[in-house]
Formats: sequence, structure tokens, C-alpha cells
Amino acid sequence: MLVLEIKANDLIIINGASMRVGSNTRIELGVKARFLFGKQIMRPEEAVTPGRRIYYAIQTAYVGDEEERRPAYLRAREYSDAFAAHTTSRLACEILDDAMRALDEDRCYAALKLVRRIIRHEDAVAAHSTKPSEHKSMAESAAA
Repeated sequence: MLVLEIKANDLIIINGASMRVGSNTRIELGVKARFLFGKQIMRPEEAVTPGRRIYYAIQTAYVGDEEERRPAYLRAREYSDAFAAHTTSRLACEILDDAMRALDEDRCYAALKLVRRIIRHEDAVAAHSTKPSEHKSMAESAAA
């Protein structure tokens, strides 16, 4: 039996059904279920980077309803292939390969955990690239 401790106002998705919890709740799952809750759930409008699009597609393949799962699986593969084709990071490609293998084996939660590493990498790169002292302005670059 799996016990989940859910915080008040958290969203939980179990087998495609989304619910919002009104107060701190303890849920005991006695059977295998596809679920995510709280910060594990990405809203569609948050899927704004390649890694986040992969995550959202895997999330939908995992906890979406029956009609959503197969198309989401295919999107996750497509987004992963595009990411791998454009990155220079061998480690990112290895992580994505592991994530796609987990997805193929219906270990979607493991795939999501791996893709969270890609998202952290994207965030670190974005934070590094937005430091003003490390960038020339477009005008400076054009003048050089």
C-alpha cells in the first residue's frame, strides 16, 4: 500500500482524474495507479522550454486519459529527438535516452524524474546566460 500525504489546495491526478484537495489529506492507494500531485504536476502554460515540453508530454502520457496517452507519448519522443538533435551536451542526450527508455517501459514516473534533471540544466544555462555582465549588448556586438 502506498500512502500519500497531500497538502491543502494541492492538485492530484489519479488515473486521469484531477482533484483539488481542500485540506491536508492522507490518501492510501491499495492498487497500482497512475498519479502525480503537488509540484510534480506541470500546467500546460508552464511547458515553455524544450525540457518542459518533454516533461509535460510524458506527464500526459502517464496521467492523461486513455485518448491522450498515445499522442502524448509520440510528442514526448518527438520533443526528445528534437532536443537531442540541437544540444551539444552529451550528458543531456544520455539522460534523454534513459528517460525515453523508461517511457518505453511504462516507467513514466522514472522518466519524469530524469527530465526534471534536463529542466534544472535548462534553468542553470538560462540563469547563466542572462547575467548582464557576461553579455555584450547587440549594439556592442554589431560595432565590434
